Parts: sequence; C-alpha cells; structure tokens
Amino acid sequence: MQEAPQETKSHSPNAVLGMLLVVYTFNFLDRQILAILAKPVQTDLGLSDTQMGVLGGLAFALLFTTMAIPFGVLADRKGRAKVIGWSLAVWSGFTALCGVATGFWQLFFFRLGVGIGEAGGVAPSYAIIADRFPPEKRGRALATYSLGIPLGQAIGALFGSIIAAAVDWRLAFIVLGLAGLFVVLPFRKVVRDQPIPVDYVSVPMMTTFRRLAKLPAFWLLSLGAATGSLCAYGMAFWVPTLLQRTYGLTLVEAGRFLAAQLVLAGCIGMYAGGFFADRVGTKDRAGYARIAAYAYILCFPTIFLAFSSASILALFLLLLLPSGLVYIWLGPVTTAIQHLVPANERATASACYLFINNGIGLSFGSIVIGGLSDVLAPEYGTDSLRMAIIAVTSLYLLAATFMLIGAPKLRKAWID
Repeated sequence: MQEAPQETKSHSPNAVLGMLLVVYTFNFLDRQILAILAKPVQTDLGLSDTQMGVLGGLAFALLFTTMAIPFGVLADRKGRAKVIGWSLAVWSGFTALCGVATGFWQLFFFRLGVGIGEAGGVAPSYAIIADRFPPEKRGRALATYSLGIPLGQAIGALFGSIIAAAVDWRLAFIVLGLAGLFVVLPFRKVVRDQPIPVDYVSVPMMTTFRRLAKLPAFWLLSLGAATGSLCAYGMAFWVPTLLQRTYGLTLVEAGRFLAAQLVLAGCIGMYAGGFFADRVGTKDRAGYARIAAYAYILCFPTIFLAFSSASILALFLLLLLPSGLVYIWLGPVTTAIQHLVPANERATASACYLFINNGIGLSFGSIVIGGLSDVLAPEYGTDSLRMAIIAVTSLYLLAATFMLIGAPKLRKAWID
C-alpha cells in the first residue's frame, strides 16, 4: 500500500517541525485568547458564567470536533500541508472577527468559525511529523510540536491582556487574529506537499474508523485523554477569571502570572512527556499510556493543594508542578495513536481520536466549571469558581484509570 501524499524533502524535518510549531502556537493562541479576555468580555456583553463557558467550549468545539474527521480524510487524499495552510487563514480571520462582536450570538458564530478553521490544523500536522521522524524520535518530535499549546496560551495571555488593558478586548482579538494571516505564506513555502502518486489508493474514512473501533486501546486512550482534557480545558479557560475574581489581580497581572506558569512549567512538562515516551515507550509500548496515567494521578492532589492557598505567591509556587503535569500526556498519547493504523491513514486516525478528545474535553470543560460555579454561587459567593475548579479536576483520577487499563492493550495493538 502506498503512503499518503507527503511534503517535499526540500526542507529538513526540523525546519518543517519548527514551522508546524509556529502554526500550532497560533492555533492555541487564537483558541484560548478568550480565556484571558473573559472578564472584560463578560462585563461588556453582560454574560453569565454559563454563557462564557459555552463560548469557551461548545461554541468552538461544536464544528471543530465534527469537521476534524472530514478534514483529516481530505488531508490524507489531497495534501496535508495544503489543508493546514487554508485552515490557518480561516481560523485567523474568524479570530479577528471576534473583535467586532456585539452580543452573545455574534460571538458564538465567530467562535464557530474559529473552530471550523482549526479543525484542519492538528490531525494533518500529527501525520506529517510521524512521516518525517523515525519511531524512536516521534515522542519528542510530537511533544516539541505540542509546545505550541503552552506557548500559544502564554503569548495570548500576555499580549492579549496588555492590548486589552491599553485599549480594549476587541483590539486584542483583531491584532492577534490578523497576525496569524501573515504566517500563511511562510508556512506554505516551508511545508509543501508532493504530487499525489499515480498508484496511490485512498482509504475510505469508515475503513479507518472500523479499524480503530475494534481496538480497545484506541477507545481507552481516547477516553482517558478526553477526561483529562475536560479538566485541563476547563482550568485553562477559567483560571484567568479566578485570578482576577478571587485573588484580586488586574488583567495584566493575571496575564503575566499565566504566561510565567506556562513558559516555566508547561513547556518543561510537555517536552518531558515526549522524552520519557521515547525512553520508556520504545522498550515497552504500554509505557506510552502509563506515563500519561502517572501524570494524571499526581494532577488532582497538587491542583487541590495549589488552589487551597490564600496567598498569590503560594498559589504561583504550588501551581508550577501541576502546570507541568497537565501537559505530560500529549507526547506519549499522540505518538501511540499514530501507531494504531498504517501510515497513509494517520491523519484520519488522528482526527478520529481528536473527535473524542475534543468532543468531550473541549466541548464541556469550560461549561461544566462555569455551570457548577453558578450553582455554587448562592453558598460560596465569589469563591464558587474556585470550588468548581477543584471539584472538576478530581476527574483526573478517572482519566488515569482509563490509561492504566489501556496500557497492556496498547502493547498488542501497536503497528511499527
């Protein structure tokens, strides 16, 4: 069987990885910028915590999750770099449009557009990296790519808060959205697709899905990642508001707090996951799932301890460890998903995995915490958001359970 179309060899794997990292940084910058701007947006538009949770999760994830699979199939058939380039242009444009929204439903629609664009970015990138790097280096390569998550969140928190404080939240969306459009051309020059081979046979989407559906390892890893992502996405959206509402930080101070956490701890945790995956997972494939499980087990008690502190300094220091732990799973798990199918089905397989992960985690993380905060408000007042975050992050223990059960099954399902 022939592999799916891939980019040319005119640029080194590291150059391609670097450009994919830049694009992924914009992916998460545009995806999560609403988190740092949630308080001024909420005040300006008169929205409840539940409505903000919908905008932070479901509005983005509704089409992001459903469109990821057809975009993954399209990337495997027509060219992965081409799909990523067009996707970058679409999500950047809709991010800029968020700055002109005048109410809940307008902002909801523009967030849908951001989700449609970003649906074509991640799965094809996973496949490009898996094709470029040998198995013993894929964990670190995918973890390096995933550094775009903490870097994008950090840049969005820092510059978004500065622009919003200096002018308003609308300009922050417009400036950071338009910045992504200037990356499209450099990306297309560095990451290119080869012509589709004459004898290339495309694989129907349902063929890949049926292959994955028979594998318990796929379901357990996907559900484990989705449960962990529900906690992580929920925290990523609401912690900026918590810092301002409960700890009294200004918008800019909250942006600096989060940027420092993400750069100091998030990047280390992300790369550590890939490093340990290549060291442990290549000896025993079950290690890819176990690394994620052990990190999840440590997340809940460390997060509980951090958010139980009254001092902002204590919070910053205690939050450093879980801020790294929440990212460790990404490198190992995304690497494992690439090895459940043949090479020419990797983008489609990644899209199926992302459908479950984001369909649960991204769709409901911010809504669950926001809704629970509204329910707890009569009893806890302004402290209701902190209590909601602590309660929801107990689900990290369930995520660890999924991973531990899936570990031996991954060993059996692995395709080199």
